[in-house]
Amino acid sequence: MMIIAGEALIDLNPLQLEGQTAYLPHPGGSPYNVAMGAGRLGVPVEFLGRFSTDGFGQLLQEHIRRSRVGLRYARQGPELTTLALVTPTEGGEFFSFYCENTADRRLQPEDLPATLPQGAGLHFGSISLLLEPTASTLEGLMRREARQRFLSLDPNVRPFLIGDKDQYLQRLTGWLEQVDLVKVSQADLEWLYPGKPLEEVAQAWQHQGPALVLVTQGGQGAFAVTEGGILRVAAPKVSVVDTVGAGDSFMSGTLAWLWRAQALSRQALVALTPEQITALLEFAAKVAAITCTRAGADPPWQEEVI
Repeated sequence: MMIIAGEALIDLNPLQLEGQTAYLPHPGGSPYNVAMGAGRLGVPVEFLGRFSTDGFGQLLQEHIRRSRVGLRYARQGPELTTLALVTPTEGGEFFSFYCENTADRRLQPEDLPATLPQGAGLHFGSISLLLEPTASTLEGLMRREARQRFLSLDPNVRPFLIGDKDQYLQRLTGWLEQVDLVKVSQADLEWLYPGKPLEEVAQAWQHQGPALVLVTQGGQGAFAVTEGGILRVAAPKVSVVDTVGAGDSFMSGTLAWLWRAQALSRQALVALTPEQITALLEFAAKVAAITCTRAGADPPWQEEVI
């Protein structure tokens, strides 16, 4: 099984209504989306995080349950739900976060399970690794479980929330040393290391700890970096409605492929052949492409991908 740890929030997506811009609330948050996508693809999955008891918090829990995600490791609190205002730009969606003292950022060490099931993998990512005290709580969990089980990471960088870039890069290095698989976007790498070739950065990351580094490039496809070299796939051609949740769906597809291949371990990752890694990339890219054909973070179900 997979346990996905992190934030659950409400995306406020713009739409035109009678000549005015209105905002439609939609369940979101990168780890939340990854859990939802993995559940829809048949992976046994639990969400580890903290929900508000407000109306949005209830909506988030009901929505993720319908995607076959368990909430055994979820907690609740009276604080409000985090909101993310989505603004379309030429370079993609821009997110403005309203997250001061909200429920999902108040996860404490005592909220964590003392033990996790043998063989369960753990996934981390996004703003839950930035906002305290949740960030330190999840970093502690990452350190506790590193090399005891499969760990994956999608930093899903949000510059709006990073006050000190150098400090963030220092923390990121610590995460890379703990995890077995990293998925990162081209936009993330270009912001973190402006002017540096993507392949060079991804190879440097792979040497710091992960057995496998995956880099998504939107419509250009994706590539994987292993100890043996670089493998690339093209993106499927689709009519794009929007790209919200595409990267999270790629991550869900990655975890689903690895689960089906019984490869949710560091040893299994290292043993993957180039043909298997290419198949993984193609499957994850297909899952992401389907998500782009509809509004909001709405990842496909298993029967839609086969």
